[in-house]
Amino acid sequence: MSRSVYVALVRHAPTAWNADGRARGRADIPLSPGGRARLARWRLPADLAALHAAGRLGWAASPLQRTVATADGLGVARPALDGRLMERDYGTWTGQRLADLDDALARGGWDHRPPGGESPADVLARVRAWLDELAGSGLETWLAVTHRGVIRVLLAAAIGWDLRAPEPLRLLPERLHRIRRRGDGLLQLVTLNEPLTDPPDP
Repeated sequence: MSRSVYVALVRHAPTAWNADGRARGRADIPLSPGGRARLARWRLPADLAALHAAGRLGWAASPLQRTVATADGLGVARPALDGRLMERDYGTWTGQRLADLDDALARGGWDHRPPGGESPADVLARVRAWLDELAGSGLETWLAVTHRGVIRVLLAAAIGWDLRAPEPLRLLPERLHRIRRRGDGLLQLVTLNEPLTDPPDP
């Protein structure tokens, strides 16, 4: 049995395709000006900020520019880039409006695969391999800047959701989620939707 590791999951800041409601997938879309403005307001939770200051927080990111820019905005210019943290490959669905894909996405499930793309099971397999490597890294806590599709499959695996509608939880924007990869390899949800922005002034 390996040791457990805790991972905080952060979705990248907004892009123009987010605003248009398009499936981004592997398309290397930059942050929009509005996304960069939102990112400037993000702050790590106090415990993670303290670990970062002490050099005890590992940083990883998908190699797409929107995630690298988000990590930089959070204070890390050189996170460990790993292709296993990339967004799900949506194949021929890339660039299409999500509203037009609602029926196909709702039928979903772990083995549903868009033409030329990946299934959620494919995504989970590659991200699990990354988590298994973290267990031998020497650091107990990591922060990964990644994508909604990656976060969604990890949380689904942690709570035993089959990825079919209706969704038992809602991923809110500008939030951080924590999971634990236990020593036996099982995933546990630790926290959901921790705010990354300061509360509004009264």
